[in-house]
Amino acid sequence: MLHDRAVVTTVASARLQWAEGRGRFVAAVRDAARADALYRQRDAVLEELHRRVGAVFTLAELAEVYDGAERWLHRVVGERAAPNGWARTLSIASDAAFDVYSVGAKDYEP
Repeated sequence: MLHDRAVVTTVASARLQWAEGRGRFVAAVRDAARADALYRQRDAVLEELHRRVGAVFTLAELAEVYDGAERWLHRVVGERAAPNGWARTLSIASDAAFDVYSVGAKDYEP
């Protein structure tokens, strides 16, 4: 039972971070000078999520990948979508990508 509560807390915390990232992303892409780079970063993370997580997954599985994402995010975005200053916007783009991807979870509920 304790394990189940910990998973629910982890998923809830991750979803909150993803939603906040989506909000920061939406605000940031209003600046046309930043929009293209942010979309490329987000799309690079989405491609990697598809590779790592696949098409059938739960929110808990996605949260687990999110928990270890720092190990691969810098490499993936650095290789695929690294405009000037990309490291400063990585958390915005990556959280937005996880938020977008979470909608495909088999246990997703708005």
